[in-house]
Amino acid sequence: MEQNNETSEGDFILLGFSDQPQLEAILFVVILISYLLTLLGNTAIILVSCLDSKLHTPMYFFLTNLSFLDLCLATSIVPQLLWNLQGPAKTITSTGCAIQLYVSLSLGSTECVLLTIMAFDRYVAVCRPLNYTSVMHPSFCKSLAGIAWLCGVGNTLIQGTITLRLPRCGHHRVHNFLCKVPAMINLACIDIHTNEVQLFVATLVLLLLPVALILVSYGFIVQAVSKIKSLQTWRRALGTCGSHLLVVSLFFGTSSAVYIQPKRFYGHSQREFLTLFYTVVTPTLNPLIYTLRNKDVKGALRRMLRIEQNS
Repeated sequence: MEQNNETSEGDFILLGFSDQPQLEAILFVVILISYLLTLLGNTAIILVSCLDSKLHTPMYFFLTNLSFLDLCLATSIVPQLLWNLQGPAKTITSTGCAIQLYVSLSLGSTECVLLTIMAFDRYVAVCRPLNYTSVMHPSFCKSLAGIAWLCGVGNTLIQGTITLRLPRCGHHRVHNFLCKVPAMINLACIDIHTNEVQLFVATLVLLLLPVALILVSYGFIVQAVSKIKSLQTWRRALGTCGSHLLVVSLFFGTSSAVYIQPKRFYGHSQREFLTLFYTVVTPTLNPLIYTLRNKDVKGALRRMLRIEQNS
């Protein structure tokens, strides 16, 4: 497919779904609707968690952070993606590409750590209920959230800077719909073995290690709940942990498939759709998962709507 000849020398061409032009109009509509739902759903969760005093708990503090991350992650990717889908020009400036890489990578890395912290929060709530308030006190929760953000930003400053400093020898056709580390590394005109090793190590630390820790946390949770015969306790544990476990499965399942599986395992189009899922679709689904499966959030939304109607 021919690209716009007016591309500036320093600009990048995001090939994305350009090899499937018949899908671009459909994707534009679907992604636009998904993005609007992301804005609405995550903003609603942030407002409800902040305004409703009954939700001023560690679980909803972390959920607010997750919603903010999803909101920013989608915003760092979707507007540029929609712009590229609606016309023949698939370009992004070098500055825009660098900003997108730094922002999306830092947010995605932070989310990996935050989801792990949320699993620890659920472990303490279910397995150490009597000590929950003393362990998960506000200052400790803020410190944990700060660690998640520091890990995300730190990883980005290292990976992003090294990636953007690679010589590209005029290569500017990015085989993706966004500027991300693997796609940018492939533009380099030097041996990238060291960069691939670095990316593999980062994947181990930020994807496989969190998944392992989350599985251990839920292993302890299942062990603790299995000793209790009360059906009500089972339901409470399922309601408490089910939403988080579903969100973890969606995010880590698709992102792991992109970063861990060998390139030959998935075709280019399959990788594009997997990337689209964890960067665009998952931020849309997360608020729906937490509101549809969570009585506290649904109750807070109802109270908020009643207050607005009565005012």
